Amino acid sequence: MSEEKLMHHLYQKLDDLSIQIEKLNLAEYLELLRNPKRLLYVNFLSGVARGFGMAIGFTLLGALALYILQRLVILRLPIIGDFIADIIRIVQKELATK
Repeated sequence: MSEEKLMHHLYQKLDDLSIQIEKLNLAEYLELLRNPKRLLYVNFLSGVARGFGMAIGFTLLGALALYILQRLVILRLPIIGDFIADIIRIVQKELATK
């Protein structure tokens, strides 16, 4: 009787393990490792997407920072306003030269 329980327990553990392996997509990962061209292609695409996302994010963040700085200049805060005005003049001069 204990041998049957042991076999049942082993089958149950084996089923659990196979389900976990399926969840990890281990077969797809191993197939990717077996094909170096596909691995390079997938890594290249992910790098391009990551770089493009960073470029867009930094552009939006920089635009937001400049917008906030321009609004602070309008408030004419004495010390901060002059500093921000200098920064905006420098940025606008650089943009005009390009």
